Amino acid sequence: MRRSLFFLVLIVVYVAVTIVHDASSAEEIRVWGGKMEDFKDSDGRIWHGGQNEKKAWGGWVEKLPRTAEVVQLTKDAEKLAKKEGYDKELFYAVSWAQFPDVVKMELNTGKGMFNVTYLVGEHWSPKNRGFDIIIEDEIVEEEYVTPGNLEIDIKRYEGIEVKDKVMSFEFAGNPKTGAGDLNAMFSGIEVIPALAVDPKQKLATTWGTLKGERN
Repeated sequence: MRRSLFFLVLIVVYVAVTIVHDASSAEEIRVWGGKMEDFKDSDGRIWHGGQNEKKAWGGWVEKLPRTAEVVQLTKDAEKLAKKEGYDKELFYAVSWAQFPDVVKMELNTGKGMFNVTYLVGEHWSPKNRGFDIIIEDEIVEEEYVTPGNLEIDIKRYEGIEVKDKVMSFEFAGNPKTGAGDLNAMFSGIEVIPALAVDPKQKLATTWGTLKGERN
């Protein structure tokens, strides 16, 4: 009886350690487009320059993106950025690719589940720039069209799973949008770890199951 209980405790401890390890290995990463240098926002969060490659956090792959500046934002765009908790400076530049080239980024997030936020400021083609947003080889936003000139957009995608420790991004022009400009781009990418299941709840469920099997 004691031996059985000992093994049950070992299993529960193993499950707990595994959950904590997976959660702790997931990295929070932020990138801003069109820049080499890092940016510290008003909340003290670091946004890495998207024009870098092979950094500890990741970087662009295959082809260096082009850059463009957003000279200003509309008042409504500034209000939206503030409301959503982002500094307006994050929307002042973009990393982009001339179609049929694409923008590709890889972020060293570690394994886990993540919530992703895509930020963009339109500098040239008002409601006439169309592309797909692809994360982990899955199209999360098909036939996306950017907002009006000097306006911004913020898109969120939850529950993105990474199994190989590296989250891949691709922004690829899509002619099906009917847009005249297929040059894909981004102003910011924010990746936040998200536990699909509360570790305490999962541990309690595991212990309950083991107790049930024991009885």
